[in-house]
Amino acid sequence: MPDRAPQPVDRQLPTDEARDLISLVRDIAQHEIAPKAAEEEGAGHFPREVFTLLSRTGLLGLPYASEHGGADQPYEVYLQVLEELAAARLTVGLGVSVHTLSSYALATYGTKEQRVEHLPAMLGGGLLGAYCLSEPSSGSDAASLRTRAVLDGDDWVITGIKAWITHGGVADFYTVMARTGEEGPRGITAFLVPADAEGVSAAAPEKKMGMKGSPTAQVHFDGVRVPDSRRIGEEGQGFAIALSALDSGRLGIAACAIGVAQAALDEAVGYATGRQQFGRPIADFQGLRFMLADMATQIEAGRALYLAAARLRDAGRPFAKQAAMAKLHCTDTAMKVTVDAVQVLGGYGYTADFPAERYMREAKVLQIVEGTNQIQRMVIARHLAGPETR
Repeated sequence: MPDRAPQPVDRQLPTDEARDLISLVRDIAQHEIAPKAAEEEGAGHFPREVFTLLSRTGLLGLPYASEHGGADQPYEVYLQVLEELAAARLTVGLGVSVHTLSSYALATYGTKEQRVEHLPAMLGGGLLGAYCLSEPSSGSDAASLRTRAVLDGDDWVITGIKAWITHGGVADFYTVMARTGEEGPRGITAFLVPADAEGVSAAAPEKKMGMKGSPTAQVHFDGVRVPDSRRIGEEGQGFAIALSALDSGRLGIAACAIGVAQAALDEAVGYATGRQQFGRPIADFQGLRFMLADMATQIEAGRALYLAAARLRDAGRPFAKQAAMAKLHCTDTAMKVTVDAVQVLGGYGYTADFPAERYMREAKVLQIVEGTNQIQRMVIARHLAGPETR
């Protein structure tokens, strides 16, 4: 069956620098990421060497200030980089998104001294981050978290368990939300915790349906001492910091979802134009042509939605509602498109010899992470109709 190489996405980019950046990312994706993706995902191999390369080439700090090791890129550009990476391998695209999320609190709410001390290594010094909000008993209800930090002299002593942590056990630093005061959202504070601090440990990675190369694990904090200089923001401000970070993080998930969907569409088109049945390519049959057309339309709509939200963010305008809409629509699109891609490939789509089944398994988690799609609907509805009455 002849191969039909996928055509690169025709992107609207604001500058020549952004176009050069996308070209660099595509080169890395084509030569360093995609060729190993299937084998390494099957083996559960975490590609730390890829993240080292991305750090060295400046791709782990794209939306942050250059004075601290970032690249001063707008979210409109950064998200399209994520999409390209996720299309090559979701473990990498989502990993960059999580690292960016993990750096957000310090980059946005940290003091000048904290940013100077920590950000260069976080953004371009080879370090990899993880974001610690969820716990075994608090997922969607994140404000009920139980991990506690108690002030002891000039140190905070952190004790508790975080759950479902991407990069748990392989990260170099953890952005941790812990309770320092009253119950509820006002009693939570954010901390920057080095992974090698005494008392930090990770459980065995979860055994997952997909993204097997990306470790997801509980992280345990057993009396971990952290100096007050690693507290981010004010005491009690942590939950507001967490929600602010998630607004931006949801855009990262949306972009990753479109990347996976685009990869699935490319696979489906390549197969349908090369596979012969009844003496002609199956792409000639109207049922499949319409399916491919719907898949492409959903992807373009999702891309436009996440970029519209990103442009609001770049302009300094409120974007939380649009971020929730983008996360909801793009991840639902990824799920539908990947299921349809498996259908286009028929029996071959159900085998590990083709990547369609991997895309389908990976797409599912995107409807869950960084706020389930049911939570996104609640967020959108609150913007439309106000808070729920109690």
